[in-house]
Amino acid sequence: MRNPSPRRSAKTQAVPHQSFSKANVASGPRIVRLGVTDLSFHRATAAVVAIVMQRMGLTVERQYALHEVNFRRLREGSIDMLASAWLPFSHGIYKQAVDAVAPTRELGLHYQPYAFWGVPDYVNESEVASIEDLFNPEVRSRMHPVIQGIGLGAGITRFSMTIMEKYGLRNAGYQFRTGTQDECVEAFEALYRERRWGIVPLWHPHFLHHRYRIRNLKDPKGLLGSIDRAVLLAREDRLALLTSAEIQVLDNIRLSNLTVSELDDAFNRGDQSADNAANDWLARHPEILSAWLKPLD
Repeated sequence: MRNPSPRRSAKTQAVPHQSFSKANVASGPRIVRLGVTDLSFHRATAAVVAIVMQRMGLTVERQYALHEVNFRRLREGSIDMLASAWLPFSHGIYKQAVDAVAPTRELGLHYQPYAFWGVPDYVNESEVASIEDLFNPEVRSRMHPVIQGIGLGAGITRFSMTIMEKYGLRNAGYQFRTGTQDECVEAFEALYRERRWGIVPLWHPHFLHHRYRIRNLKDPKGLLGSIDRAVLLAREDRLALLTSAEIQVLDNIRLSNLTVSELDDAFNRGDQSADNAANDWLARHPEILSAWLKPLD
């Protein structure tokens, strides 16, 4: 896994729309400050978005932070856009806080993410098909008790904490731990190497799906939300920097869970930077890029 870039300070005064536009015109290049959630698949997606922006003559400054910090920066105005917001379920609560101060616009459809609890494909579905099956004594005796998650701000983490409470899994001896994406991945791969039974709180898209078969567990209580839309979330007051055709280009960007998992895998395990992986993918699909850029003709 790659080390994240150093994070920049989150405290910046909000810049009024008029001042923002004048500053960009006066300084020459049109600068977009793009917030990127500091997880590898978000970096992979944001690389595609940044390349498209650069094709339109924009200078893109990427700032990396975790979920809550990025939305706070968008609210304060220290970033102009965010890649990618998962709406309406995972990040909807954060978007509401931004909209209370500055209206936003959703652009594009980067992919359709969803959170789930899963098990390696070698775990017998006849024995473990649902979260409720985790209480069966035979299953409990074989299942690794530690469920390794990621950071507190992530939707999958909030959902997982609710699952632990509402299903009463602590009483059955299970433990949910927060941590980094690396820790979550390493815990899953350790289980897989040793063919042990275990649970992974995960989501689509993710590079693990490009390498392993992971089976979703049913969630009878419906605590994992539903399918989100991953979009570019922009402050309305910053879109004056762009022409209507350029805004349409950003709205044209369409990827998929499969594509983002592929990009994420190239970044994590293919010895490529996020930008190189994105450039390679776009070079292999020139017709897609041309369709996105069509409004500029």
